[in-house]
Amino acid sequence: MSTTFLLNMIKQVKSLAEAGLVYNSENYDAERYEELRRIALEMMSVLSQQPVETLDDFFLPVNDYPTPKVDVRALILNEKKEILMVKEQIDGKWTIPGGWAEIGLTPAESIVKEVREEAGFSVRPVRLLAVLDKKCHPHPPEAHYLYKMIFYCEIQKGTIDPNFDIQGVDWFPLDSLPELSTDRILESQLQLLCDLASKEKAVYFD
Repeated sequence: MSTTFLLNMIKQVKSLAEAGLVYNSENYDAERYEELRRIALEMMSVLSQQPVETLDDFFLPVNDYPTPKVDVRALILNEKKEILMVKEQIDGKWTIPGGWAEIGLTPAESIVKEVREEAGFSVRPVRLLAVLDKKCHPHPPEAHYLYKMIFYCEIQKGTIDPNFDIQGVDWFPLDSLPELSTDRILESQLQLLCDLASKEKAVYFD
């Protein structure tokens, strides 16, 4: 049984406990749901080698039914079919531009904002390429349960101008990629996305 499989099971237990706390906050079951949540955090602590207190602080209080977080990303290709990539400050590795979807913005608006802030370009989302469930791909273990929405985008204007969170911005061919930030993107996913973009295939989803 893999660490990723166990972590996903723990996330499900935690989510069920938090849903119980939301809808049973003033009755007899609340204490049991709180205990389930504590057990889930302790198991997550063992797998992630992070203190329970750190994980507890990491998660915001749940006041509504818990749902997956959404990560939006942009696939942008130049005339040579090279991929626009950004170098993350947090790990010094490369990914395609993107980040958390923001409340109040559509997914397309969120990705326009992310690309402008991270790379300096104004882009137009052309179409949605894929909706990925992170658990279906060999990413490193992740505390959140996460969906990834990846858009094919075209540059409208601008020049490379990374913000303070980004160490660099550059173009890379698919057969000569830099060291990837595998928490954010995988080579297999880039291959899939480039194929979807080039052949205008239907949206891929897990």
